[in-house]
Amino acid sequence: QVQLEESGGGLVQPGGSLRLSCAASGSILDYFTIGWFRQAPGKEREGVSCINRGDGSTYYADSVKGRFTISRDNAKNTVYLHMNSLKPEDTAVYYCAAGFIASLDGAYFSSWGQGTQVTVSS
Repeated sequence: QVQLEESGGGLVQPGGSLRLSCAASGSILDYFTIGWFRQAPGKEREGVSCINRGDGSTYYADSVKGRFTISRDNAKNTVYLHMNSLKPEDTAVYYCAAGFIASLDGAYFSSWGQGTQVTVSS
């Protein structure tokens, strides 16, 4: 069972930046695709970004393309989500998850972290 732990959430003003981290238990990033998802109150879970195992190809939801960047550090077993130009509509609990397929559909991910709150407000 893969264990994941998110960190880096917080309160930020519109237009600001945050970096979320997803720390994995063990050296798994060559074997698992890692995705970032978010869920706002009263809304369905939304796939934000993922980074493919192996070649490290990246994918983004249209709503964050050009503002968010996903990256990984295999030596630290950590995946990052760099979030710039944040908007109030980015407010949500952000989760990272591990799976085998590069997708923004959470159904393809089997191991999930506990989530970290991101609030964008003035």
